[in-house]
Amino acid sequence: MAEYQTSIEIAASPETVFDYLTTEDGMTAWMGQHAELDPRPTGLFAVDIAGFPIRGQYLHVERPTRVVVSWGVAGSEDLPAGTSTVDFRLTATENGTRVDLVHSGLPETELAGHADGWVHFLPRLTVAAAGGDAGPDHWRPIGESRPPMTIKERDEP
Repeated sequence: MAEYQTSIEIAASPETVFDYLTTEDGMTAWMGQHAELDPRPTGLFAVDIAGFPIRGQYLHVERPTRVVVSWGVAGSEDLPAGTSTVDFRLTATENGTRVDLVHSGLPETELAGHADGWVHFLPRLTVAAAGGDAGPDHWRPIGESRPPMTIKERDEP
């Protein structure tokens, strides 16, 4: 299994950044077109990203310093729902918040695609959490050209 790690700085308080990881409006401001979130241990984490139904659970929620979710794609054989883990650690800094992200439990075959996704989405979080508009999201995975799934397709096993 592989792991992706990175850090970003955001010109916003940890409390504000935390809300972008735990509220539906916050999440979709920087990642995904639809979200259903229940930010408590074992609560639902569901975000539709470019037609991919990301499904998992909140594993750890500690306002305003840490959010951990399980992560995977509903119906995927390579990375089934809830099989990897994304750990967001938020630390107050002089200018706002440092976010340390670790995405672990990724199959080697999934590492490049998820790294590409985080490189795309985390700058969008930086803009949104600082009070800006990240704009519409047109991200597609490396080599991906298929149209987004329909609502019916996204939750089929």
